[in-house]
Amino acid sequence: MIKRLLPALFIFAFSFAEAETIKTDVLVIGGGACGVAAAIQSARSKVKTLLVEPGPWLGGSMTMGGMCVLDANHDLPSGIWGEFRQKVTDYYRPRLGYDTSRNAILRFEPSVGAEILRKITDTVKNLTVKTKTPWTNIKKEGSEWEVTIVENGENVTVKAKVVVDGTETGEVAAKAGVKFEDETKEAVNCVAILKDFGKNADKTIARPEGYNEAGYAFLKNKDARQWLRTYRIPNDKFMVRPDGAISGKNHDELIKTARLRTLGLAYYLQKQLGYKNIGLDDEFGTPDQLAPMPLIEGSRPAKADIRMVMDDINKPYDRESNLYRTSIGVGSGIGVPAFSIPLGAIVPKEVYNLLVTEKAIAVTGDVNRNTMNPAVQMTLGQGVGATAAYCAFFKTTTQHLTVRIIQGEILDFKGYLMPFTDVPQSDPHWRAIQQIGATGMIKGIGAKTGSSVEIHFKPDDTVSTAEVKPFFDEIYTRAFLWFNNQKPGKYLSLGNLLYFISDYTLTDP
Repeated sequence: MIKRLLPALFIFAFSFAEAETIKTDVLVIGGGACGVAAAIQSARSKVKTLLVEPGPWLGGSMTMGGMCVLDANHDLPSGIWGEFRQKVTDYYRPRLGYDTSRNAILRFEPSVGAEILRKITDTVKNLTVKTKTPWTNIKKEGSEWEVTIVENGENVTVKAKVVVDGTETGEVAAKAGVKFEDETKEAVNCVAILKDFGKNADKTIARPEGYNEAGYAFLKNKDARQWLRTYRIPNDKFMVRPDGAISGKNHDELIKTARLRTLGLAYYLQKQLGYKNIGLDDEFGTPDQLAPMPLIEGSRPAKADIRMVMDDINKPYDRESNLYRTSIGVGSGIGVPAFSIPLGAIVPKEVYNLLVTEKAIAVTGDVNRNTMNPAVQMTLGQGVGATAAYCAFFKTTTQHLTVRIIQGEILDFKGYLMPFTDVPQSDPHWRAIQQIGATGMIKGIGAKTGSSVEIHFKPDDTVSTAEVKPFFDEIYTRAFLWFNNQKPGKYLSLGNLLYFISDYTLTDP
């Protein structure tokens, strides 16, 4: 009798063991703005993708962190970011007074943003999303990564060809052996969502522990009503946080201090400035009614073969490295030119088939202040997802990336490579212009608009010979002979270009 049961028991035990292992092409750990965009793009690029997020919501800092007033990339509706932006705008369109103009700052309630992301992911084939699913360990086994996640209280092993670290500060990469630059510094802030409960309401909270009125002096010389309007979100709510982040060595004490400081800001508005009717909104369901996730504003960049510096933003065409040519995402900010983010910034040294995002990308601290915005991170995430899918699909590693193929995939899904704002995606030549910009043949031109600097392609301008000659000289060893023979004038004609192509390809004109 026992012998007869042995085969059945063996099969049962084997099936049970198999059920405890999940196999996927790409595993994304962390569902922040960058991680969720990476997972969506990876799956849309036709590879099996799993996204695990420890928290209950997708979106990271822009939902669980409450950072729901996004002033970056408002005129660069790149791919998945543009899709998310459009769905938020469509959701609020019926509400009186919501700004639906093409380049408006995006404003939304955190819970609404999280729900929109969930609905987008629900429609993506090849994508499985697991929220409330922490991870505990990562190790390399041969050519695969083995990651332990906790699902319903049980340890489950995930085997993946490629892992994307979608955490805020590179926790997965650190445990996987990635080395970081020495400037790691934890700086945090905390967001409160306030609501106007009507002029007769009194929502004054108890005086927070350690409250110091001097900590909110940045509001003394401001019109508080105008300041609140700057951070207004739909349904009479406001996204507020104290001025500047705080740093410290003890993580738990730092978070506690940051939360008390934000409660102090609410108390200051109510008690000192007389806004008793503006109180904490229970958007998140936390005990103190603040965003459950702190805003991490410090940078912890991974060591990579390249590192993006401020000159890559301020004067990308003057840099010998020409990193803009390897762009996989774009960004814009206050007071700096719109910029491209290079592929190499997400690829750590020595640890293969693991990609970094968020604060762990290889950038300097001043660049981090421009790339950390969730709108920029979502644009970058699409490039990360395309890169991960490339490795899985072609069965290769992050040592052997072909940037033009990855860029082509990003363009296929309407992602920007170059931050040209004067050529909309509706233009039939949008893709070609993006590709031309990425070669460096024709360079973008800065155009100051208010407090930002847009980059324009100026598609209706004539092309000067001086503008393109350096590029031709770079790619074609016989270019100097061609220029001597053809002697093009000040402006390059269509005939000049056709003859150049004929000479370059050794074909009849």
